[in-house]
Amino acid sequence: IPAGVINLVTGAGAEVGEVLASHPLVDMVSLTGSTSAGARVAALAAPGIKRLGLELGGKSATVVAPGADLEQAVANSVRGCFINNGQTCSALTRLVVTRDALAEVEERAAAAVAAMAVGDPLERTTEVGPISSAGQYRSVQELLATADRDGTVLTGGAGRHDGFDRGYYAKPTVVSRLAPDATLAQEEVFGPVLSIIAADDLDHAVRIANDSEYGLSGAVWAADLPSAAAIAARLRTGQVALNGGRFNVLAPFGGFKKSGVGRELGPHGLDEYGELVAMQLPAGADPAEVADALRALA
Repeated sequence: IPAGVINLVTGAGAEVGEVLASHPLVDMVSLTGSTSAGARVAALAAPGIKRLGLELGGKSATVVAPGADLEQAVANSVRGCFINNGQTCSALTRLVVTRDALAEVEERAAAAVAAMAVGDPLERTTEVGPISSAGQYRSVQELLATADRDGTVLTGGAGRHDGFDRGYYAKPTVVSRLAPDATLAQEEVFGPVLSIIAADDLDHAVRIANDSEYGLSGAVWAADLPSAAAIAARLRTGQVALNGGRFNVLAPFGGFKKSGVGRELGPHGLDEYGELVAMQLPAGADPAEVADALRALA
């Protein structure tokens, strides 16, 4: 890579970030951050009609269809929610199940989360560590304060985790029996909180999953992959894991709605930084000759 292609400029987003987003010599701005930060960057970039790549917040759902392996579905849903203490934009924080499976899902999820090892994030055995900052800890606690009002706390709840006088340790929490429009079912918590929502049937579950201002990630568990794919095709979200499919760094990553615009990772992520030029050739010209000349310039 030639010198000067990549430059590192350090500083607070409110200072350096705002200058970069609004500077007339910057053609494109890419941001990974909160939805509010994305809205601010978009506003700063708008006067210059800059191109944007925004990877923002999420409230991703796992849909568990009738006939799915509940043991695997719940275990993977818990991991997908609590990775990095729930502090990932793509965390699977909503678990949508049909009512006939609700009791078993609640039992499995509560047991799995209650058994999680909470501790020093530098210890290999730790599964849940502290929240990133005092401000984020307060935000998590404010949202958890709605749990008893809107649903049933199966494990955890508001307050500091027992045995931790230092550090911003929230309790790993599972809240069930939430209405689809409840605060914990709609707002991004960015903390160790799993929300379980009951659906009348599969069609209702899909509607619940799509009933969000976000659309970043998601997961589907069904009896087989074709069934899972058919459900995933109905979800308005940028990426969906089928029956435990792993995250693929070569696949495009990005969201619908307030989860952002554009895609990161893989060839699609690189394409965001390019612009297309259409060259019109005269009749009878040899396109291969032109292509060879252009390749020689590379």
